[in-house]
Amino acid sequence: MNITVKQLNRFGLLVTGPFFGVLLWLMLAQVSVTLPGSAHPSAPEGPSALAPESTQALIGSLDTAKQTAIQTAQSIKRTVQLYTKTNESMNAIAKTTAAQAGRPALIYDRRITRKIGAPSKTIQSGNITAQLFAIHAQNFNGYALKVKLKSPEAMRMVLGKDKLGGAETTLAAVRRYKAIAGVNAGGFADSGSKRYPLGTTMVNGEYAGSFEPTRKDLFFVGLNDELKLVGGKFASQAQLDRLQPKFGASFVPVLMKNRVIQPIPAKWQTSPSRAPRTVIGNYKDNQLLFLVVDGYNENGGSGATLFEMQLLLSRFGVIDGYNLDGGGSSSLVFDGRIVNHPSDGQLRLLPTHFLFFD
Repeated sequence: MNITVKQLNRFGLLVTGPFFGVLLWLMLAQVSVTLPGSAHPSAPEGPSALAPESTQALIGSLDTAKQTAIQTAQSIKRTVQLYTKTNESMNAIAKTTAAQAGRPALIYDRRITRKIGAPSKTIQSGNITAQLFAIHAQNFNGYALKVKLKSPEAMRMVLGKDKLGGAETTLAAVRRYKAIAGVNAGGFADSGSKRYPLGTTMVNGEYAGSFEPTRKDLFFVGLNDELKLVGGKFASQAQLDRLQPKFGASFVPVLMKNRVIQPIPAKWQTSPSRAPRTVIGNYKDNQLLFLVVDGYNENGGSGATLFEMQLLLSRFGVIDGYNLDGGGSSSLVFDGRIVNHPSDGQLRLLPTHFLFFD
């Protein structure tokens, strides 16, 4: 048999490996091993000879290690239980905090909603909450549309047939865009076969036409990138651009600013005195309120006065309010149907519409 030195070394390592492993463990465990006085001890005599001091020390160390392991396991178990309990407590606190954080907004919404009444229909999604209400006053009947926008995709303003000078009914715009609701927007002027929006008009963050400084009591009203209602009279484009409007239209007059009823120019108090009306307003939490009032015609014998619209805005807790195009232009479409009763007997072709999406 030819056995090399290398093979002998490997065999030696295999044989002595366990011994060195035990010796290393004893050193790390700080176990004291006392060798007997004689290198050739005599045969053991009696039961006590079966457990030399080194073996007793080793057994003691093993017992100590066992107890330490048990205590460590118990400590780990208690730590895991404490962690689990703490985690459950933190989750409960987080849920409570989230619920409490939304509570003021919920309370405010309930408060303003009660002032309008009970909604006849609600459409709710991740983008929007839209509620429809009926309004019954002494001199007129109408409707309120309260809208909470939850994303920038929830509302937009469109041009009639998507072009300057184009016109279509609000119902046609709603159907074309597959919107859940629509309201007429700004005023207009006819030129030949074209119908152009009055004053400054913005669509998709760009001016439709060009900026027009405030004149003859015209205002601009629309929404900015933060879904906040912005509006008023603007002498320069830079003044309006600072508000970063995303879309908006123009008409007359401003009805309310910072909860204060605004003076109505004499011309608009009697031209006409009563009429179908469309009004836009906002709440302090940026919800929007649209009021659409019915009337038989535009001759001043039916519908609401602008002062009555101001009273409604104030009663409903609105912050700012603006009069949109009224008369035969007043249009409210909700959930695929025409809600109001257009004074023309049918919806009018209009150049601008506010649309809402779920």
